[in-house]
Amino acid sequence: MSALTGVCGTGTDSSFWQDTCWFNGVRGDVLFGRERETGVAVGPFVDVTTAGFDDIRFGGGPAALFDAEGLLPLVVSAGGYARHSELGWEPGLAGSLFVGSRSYNFHSSYGLAFGLVTGLSYGLGDSHETMIVIALQIDGQILAVPFVAGYYWLRGPRDD
Repeated sequence: MSALTGVCGTGTDSSFWQDTCWFNGVRGDVLFGRERETGVAVGPFVDVTTAGFDDIRFGGGPAALFDAEGLLPLVVSAGGYARHSELGWEPGLAGSLFVGSRSYNFHSSYGLAFGLVTGLSYGLGDSHETMIVIALQIDGQILAVPFVAGYYWLRGPRDD
């Protein structure tokens, strides 16, 4: 699970970037088929996001990781979402591109993710809302490190 935070441009009636907002959310994906640091993996993703805290979006769909030796991995995602705002619920389509670190864990199925996400979404409802996103994706494990370190610091050494 990763946290998303950045900036987005929103618009209505198919107009791009009429308003600038703070973008936030969480995202999780499960990518299958990668057997080493390089390779391709595919699987589903789900996310919950908001643009300026004026709406909430529940999204999901397929994602594919493309990793070449010596280059940063790319994760391409496309799917749909349901957006709730003052207008009610509206469906939409979304796509994103992640560029950054996607570790490969030889001993577990969990891998860290940290990088830049760009995305585009288009509402299929009456508002025909659009959103362009530029955000950081920060793995939940990375966000937890200061709290875990603080706990052990406050607890002090143990005499076992």
